[in-house]
Amino acid sequence: MAPKPPTWNATWNPTRIPTYRHTRNPTHIPTWNPTWKPTWNATLRTTSKMATNAPRTPTPWRDTFIQHIYSMPQQSFTLSTVHRSPSGTITPRARTCIYRGLWGSVPENDRNPAPRNPHVYDSDLPVLTTDVRMEKAGELALAGPEGSGGGGPVEAVWWAEKLGTQWRVKGTAWVLGPDIDGDSEGAKAARDALRARMWACGEEKEEGWSWEREVTAQFGNLSPGMRGTFRNPPPGRPRALPVEGVGLGLGQEVWDLQDPVARRNFRVVVIVPDEVEQVDLSDMKAPKRWLYVYRGASYKSTQPGGEVVGEWEKVELWP
Repeated sequence: MAPKPPTWNATWNPTRIPTYRHTRNPTHIPTWNPTWKPTWNATLRTTSKMATNAPRTPTPWRDTFIQHIYSMPQQSFTLSTVHRSPSGTITPRARTCIYRGLWGSVPENDRNPAPRNPHVYDSDLPVLTTDVRMEKAGELALAGPEGSGGGGPVEAVWWAEKLGTQWRVKGTAWVLGPDIDGDSEGAKAARDALRARMWACGEEKEEGWSWEREVTAQFGNLSPGMRGTFRNPPPGRPRALPVEGVGLGLGQEVWDLQDPVARRNFRVVVIVPDEVEQVDLSDMKAPKRWLYVYRGASYKSTQPGGEVVGEWEKVELWP
């Protein structure tokens, strides 16, 4: 086990996202149902190249979204998923999560001891973290609780109170586990889904960039106490039942970034937006609302009054 760094600030609030250094762009988010089968797109392929389809222009909503999120005292949001019971009943699920930056741009944090990827890629993909034993991991991953996978539908909502603006992101989510660099069907599908929305942002070579290192950097960005929650007893399990599993218990701190128990339960979740909606209520006499729809390489507008900006269509709506 790694020794405790003597300069760690024990009062650090793990829910607050550290700011970016100037070296980066400051404008840079319990029972497994075995009957739910993945439906991977067979046309997806893993190639030796990473992100090569950079948008012709920056994502039109990205900079404003980031500025609004960081205006919030705590970058929390509501994540909604679809729960399918073994009997086939479908019900909504919602919970509060913490925004952990955008995929490929782990927020700078001097307390993070994890090795970092070179800043090769940027994206418009919000990140959160979760415990694989929680229901939402199964609702998103599709491929089983042990590995990477995804494609589950999600909707995420932020309320930037100071700016009077609501952000609603609709799309799919992908769960990245310890096998993310491997050859499993779920890991390959997750990499393909994220790679399609990443773009090169600098001169550094992609050969020095690793999926697993990016996941570990997210784990390192949590405080030792927050990392310790991944050694908690199984979430949602009745307290009256005995705790099964070695090393599980409340109130632990994890300093070893490769702690086998915590890392077995830790997951990074990445949202791939299909639609983004911004509702500006800062002036109640003149509220505004915009819808951004991802169009990809088609670059075609389909909505009345729609404007194509890069790979997105922007439409102003009645609020």
